[in-house]
Amino acid sequence: MTTRVAPGIVVEAHGLVDAARQAFAREPRPRALLADCARRLDQPLRVALAGSLKAGKSTLLNSLVGQDIAPTDATECTRVVTWYRNGPTPSVTAYAPDGAAANVVVRRGGGTHGLTFDLQRLNWNAPGPREVDHLEVEWPAAALAHTTIIDTPGTSSLSREVSRRTARLLTPDDEDAEAAAAEHVAVPGADAVVYLLRRLDATDVRFLERIGAGTGARQGGSGLAGPLGVVGVVSRADEIGAGRIDALDSARDVASRFATELERTGLCQAVIPVAGLLAFAAATLRQQEFAAFQALAGVPVDELTAAMLSADRFARPDIQLPVPPELRAQLAERFGMFGIRMAVTLIRLGVRDSATLAAELTSRSGVDELRSVLDVQFGQRADQLKAHSALTALARVLTVYPGTSADQLLPRVRTLLADVHGFAELRLLGRLRTDELTLPPADLAELHRLIGGSGIAPHLRLGLPADAGHEAQRAQAVAAVRKWRERARHPLADQLTTLACLTAARSAEGTLSMLPPAPEMRMGRR
Repeated sequence: MTTRVAPGIVVEAHGLVDAARQAFAREPRPRALLADCARRLDQPLRVALAGSLKAGKSTLLNSLVGQDIAPTDATECTRVVTWYRNGPTPSVTAYAPDGAAANVVVRRGGGTHGLTFDLQRLNWNAPGPREVDHLEVEWPAAALAHTTIIDTPGTSSLSREVSRRTARLLTPDDEDAEAAAAEHVAVPGADAVVYLLRRLDATDVRFLERIGAGTGARQGGSGLAGPLGVVGVVSRADEIGAGRIDALDSARDVASRFATELERTGLCQAVIPVAGLLAFAAATLRQQEFAAFQALAGVPVDELTAAMLSADRFARPDIQLPVPPELRAQLAERFGMFGIRMAVTLIRLGVRDSATLAAELTSRSGVDELRSVLDVQFGQRADQLKAHSALTALARVLTVYPGTSADQLLPRVRTLLADVHGFAELRLLGRLRTDELTLPPADLAELHRLIGGSGIAPHLRLGLPADAGHEAQRAQAVAAVRKWRERARHPLADQLTTLACLTAARSAEGTLSMLPPAPEMRMGRR
């Protein structure tokens, strides 16, 4: 079960937003922006999938949800921003810029083809033709119960307008400087971002820098700069090694290089390699496909290796294999050559049923590691991330629309953005992955755990079993406070290490405050 942080920051953010809404009761534009801030605090966390064209965003979304709910073909629906929310029954709705809505027909193709959303014949609930501004998909999925996922068009699309749709969602001020100058401010639509990379180039770095600036991450004086909610994914990781069995090892080397660059500059909190195609195929593995892998596992190694030199060769009718060519083509499209090689190897090593094979392929796809990072970085800190988005948006509104009684709220908003300890923890978690701190490995591991790197429950922070008593937790927390305050005072510690040690000490103090007081303290109050 996911442990959530205390809602105090959300309550205070709500109070500040409500006070500002009263001050702007007669100002339509700021009132609408602040109403959106208030709604966001009560809604699931908004996580956007962003990246260059054909980076694999829709495939990754399907693998995270474990269902085929996002079209992956390069059709019109992948050229607009699409919101995926939890709902009782599947439905897709198109919205025009003026708010008009139309139901979208969902079609499921045969064979390996997934869903398509038909945007050609829309019956708007208002007269006149319209362009689609965005889509909203409601789908009954456990993964969407606490997280709304936003699938965005490629940032490097050949169509500038298509790319701008993503920029307007994540970095609206950059996209509408004239409007901002005219006292019309927009706020980012996502609380956190998963950015997909196939390579690291100047375009990716520039866009990540804009996202960081857009989240307001560099406000304040924590000394730990960087965006709060950005995780990088080396997508289509199996293709980095040309589909070889060691492709993910090559992808991890690439991810490590990306991480060193991006995390050192504060642009990402983590970079994870993921084979999204394999992850989704594993989640939806069919018995017929398992039987095909079993048959291929019986083919002599040299013979199968020669047949699998390429996907086209593997599916050729003149290649004699104990699996029909049509099914081979389906396997290549759904699993990729890396997935086929991995599945055959696992069966040769002893996997005997489809459920075990699906679990093994999922584990090797990297998606479990990504889910773990997203849970720790996003899920368990959803309240903090939502509050950060709301406070950043509130600060923008108050800055762009001065001259009301709401001006007196701005100092408190800026103080919260600078001083909330959870924000400092999130920034430090990203920096720890670069191994820049001058601390022994054991201390680094303890520091990572204390600031919530393995989860934010007290026993997880303190490295204790779930059934540890309050006395044991209290003793461990007190020892941690003393240790990390002493570390922070070390005369040879550099500035970053000192700040990290102070952050760990504050985390231990916060954990201590969550525990019931010692019996002698309770007696002293009587």
